Amino acid sequence: MGRPKQFDPDHAVEQAMEVFWRKGYAGTTPQDLVDALGIGKGSLYNTFGSKHGLYERALRRYRDSQAAALVGMIEEPGSVKERLRNVLTYLVEADLADPHRRGCMAVNAAAELAGTDEVATELVRRMLDRTEGAFSALIDEGRRSGEIAPGRDAAALGSLLLTTVVGLRLMARVAEGPDRLTRTIDALLDSL
Repeated sequence: MGRPKQFDPDHAVEQAMEVFWRKGYAGTTPQDLVDALGIGKGSLYNTFGSKHGLYERALRRYRDSQAAALVGMIEEPGSVKERLRNVLTYLVEADLADPHRRGCMAVNAAAELAGTDEVATELVRRMLDRTEGAFSALIDEGRRSGEIAPGRDAAALGSLLLTTVVGLRLMARVAEGPDRLTRTIDALLDSL
């Protein structure tokens, strides 16, 4: 009979997500993970199979927490433009307040691994598709309520919003302050 695990795998995934988010996949060593999780390498590999297996679980955890929170904000009551402003402003403020300036783990994964890691690419693609779909649905709601012109293409505007979010999250990693990012949000909302 084997010994019971001396750690909580869910907590370990949460801790690993923080390490991967800060250092990236390639920049994270197995020793970094062992140190952050407080477990031995044997436990790491026995539980998660590999560094990559743990990274996949960390990306899924990010998707479940961060992307779900974003979609939840999009679905809150209020005017469409007010909700969009709230979401975009929240992302900018959160990114600028982060002392590590990690940005978005999904965007970071796309920049680092797209085209070389099929699993990570597909996970990120699904996260972005979900976010874009939520934006398109919100635009469609705005068209029905008259807040957005009925002739506007909800799918195209959903893509524009997603691309803007990706750019904002990337720019926030190097921004000296919120001015440029706030101007972008204002211009985008004025264009709707």
